[in-house]
Amino acid sequence: MITVVDLYHVLTAVVPLYVAMTLAYASVRWWRIFSPDQCSGINRFVALFAVPLLSFHFISTNNPFAMNLRFLAADTLQKLIVLALLALWCRLSARGSLDWLITLFSLSTLPNTLVMGIPLLKGMYAAAADVDSGSLMVQIVVLQCIIWYTLMLFLFEYRGARLLVMEQFPDTAASIVSFRVDSDVVSLAGGGGGAAELQAEAEVGDDGRMRVTVRKSTSSRSEAACSHGTQSHSQSMQPRVSNLSGVEIYSLQSSRNPTPRGSSFNHAEFFNIVGNGKQGDEEKGAAGGGGHSPQPVVGKRKDLHMFVWSSSASPVSERAAAAAAGAVHVFGGGGADHGDAKGAQAYDEYSFGNKNEKDGPTLSKLGSNSTAQLRPKDDGEGMAAAMPPASVMTRLILIMVWRKLIRNPNTYSSLLGVIWSLVSYRWGIEMPAIIARSISILSDAGLGMAMFSLGLFMALQPRIIACGNSLASYAMAVRFLVGPAVMAAASIAVGLRGVLLHIAIVQAALPQGIVPFVFAKEYNVHPNILSTAVIFGMLIALPITLVYYILLGL
Repeated sequence: MITVVDLYHVLTAVVPLYVAMTLAYASVRWWRIFSPDQCSGINRFVALFAVPLLSFHFISTNNPFAMNLRFLAADTLQKLIVLALLALWCRLSARGSLDWLITLFSLSTLPNTLVMGIPLLKGMYAAAADVDSGSLMVQIVVLQCIIWYTLMLFLFEYRGARLLVMEQFPDTAASIVSFRVDSDVVSLAGGGGGAAELQAEAEVGDDGRMRVTVRKSTSSRSEAACSHGTQSHSQSMQPRVSNLSGVEIYSLQSSRNPTPRGSSFNHAEFFNIVGNGKQGDEEKGAAGGGGHSPQPVVGKRKDLHMFVWSSSASPVSERAAAAAAGAVHVFGGGGADHGDAKGAQAYDEYSFGNKNEKDGPTLSKLGSNSTAQLRPKDDGEGMAAAMPPASVMTRLILIMVWRKLIRNPNTYSSLLGVIWSLVSYRWGIEMPAIIARSISILSDAGLGMAMFSLGLFMALQPRIIACGNSLASYAMAVRFLVGPAVMAAASIAVGLRGVLLHIAIVQAALPQGIVPFVFAKEYNVHPNILSTAVIFGMLIALPITLVYYILLGL
């Protein structure tokens, strides 16, 4: 039976976290103490130092040889059940999609265990002599950081790879035998470099097979060059050996559909390469042309289409020009005007190693705010788009997931924490005091700073419920009802009983984790739903978890 003293212990553990969050919210929304730039700096500090060191502290002090395997099996089984049901839904239902699979999996299985779970469960079940609830939560954190967040990255990059292939190679994807990704591209969802989008260059071999190179679009590269001033810009206009870096190159059979993206195509460089085109004549022809259909320009390379998208607001046809023999077709078109949203900075500080992407390629709008469906609108035949071989796609996705992981400080903190705990508890080695105190001075502030950072994020949002009331209700039902229900079934299936069963159910009813929201924003997969789940879920999580705690204690 739950007593008043037990409730007081729970509130003692959790209320200070809400105090930190409320102070941060008031500092921005009411008192105007912090500017958005200052909030960004605070949040970056939390993401890069406070939370990783907090994770390392908890993981390194947890005994890996005393882990409760049955409890971990219940947690793993819950996630596998949800993943299997969602995959079956996507396969059988016309409304299912990979976007919704990722979002619903995040909502139902990935709670905020590190920041909220450890102090809350310690306060609830501190009196249980045979169960260390804090240690159980740390074990869940280890699995989240090493396994489940990596799986999330895999799904996001798989989605990005499908969109990239279907957008740029809708009819020839099955002929792709290899991908090479430039080292500065860390994500297939916009290149991982903020507003930078991706361009794919395909080389067609004698056997008809395509070898694709993925790199950032030239607009992002030239923006950095332009920042050096007019002098360096004028020097870059000089004739030189070039690889046509201002041109997006596709195979002869690739899509000719206009793909809006910003471009900084260097006309002077191009006409120096072609050899007999005049920049002035080109501009004159472009100004006089009134059609929107691109006209071919003869070049000296065969079996390539080069699509040149200018940064103008409307499409402009290019005048055909004679050159050497061959069949290089150059098309000119208008690119979309990409403006920065005011609220973008509110999300940037949560990113690990890369800023947020802007609106990515759109095929067919989903019901909420995701970038696009993975199944583009067909011509009425209902035929699924062909994809490259599974081995080629798998290698591409693994490369991108690896690049994301090595840029995430939580990856290092989790792995180092596991390694040190194995060494420490196996051979009884203690961490040197100078290192331990250097870590603890920041990790001790990790919980408070994480909640403070969340309060800043809440204050910077124009609306707490950003996705609408109906979707918010749906997300809260998945988070606080479906997740705990599946966890209860999985826990009973593996034989959990008593306090362990209660802990498993309550931890499944914790508020939404922050890391899934970070991924959702970076990859533009229903970010408003995850934002609402984090913010609104944090506000209602305490009474909901208390209800679960009281009902399970009856």
